[in-house]
Amino acid sequence: METEGVFDPETLADAREAYESVGPAAQTVVREVATAMDFDRPEYQERVTSDVVETARDALFASLLTVTVADREAFDAWREDADVTVTVLGSQDVDRVVWHVAPFADEAVAATFENERDAAVATLRRQAFGRLYADRL
Repeated sequence: METEGVFDPETLADAREAYESVGPAAQTVVREVATAMDFDRPEYQERVTSDVVETARDALFASLLTVTVADREAFDAWREDADVTVTVLGSQDVDRVVWHVAPFADEAVAATFENERDAAVATLRRQAFGRLYADRL
């Protein structure tokens, strides 16, 4: 079993604090990308909206969520003892699972995969953000 990531908020206040903490980084990333794309000032002002920066913040936050990656047996053992509702995405007929728990929501999201670990982790993080955080932040 492996765990990776930075943000593992226990409370909604912790989640909000972590989400707010990536705001400046999101602004910097968007500004640097716009510069790399040779946006002049008028184009920057027209195209780089608050929605663009918010999307960058959402993606940064999601990409830093702590996830656990394990085989099906370890996941099933964890799930038996978990005191949260678990939504499992994907096939039940594969050997590996990645999951994220949001204790403040009493929920977890899991995604199954066979070979594409990095893709599964990225997908799970986006799903976790959308299902467990987006409406609460």
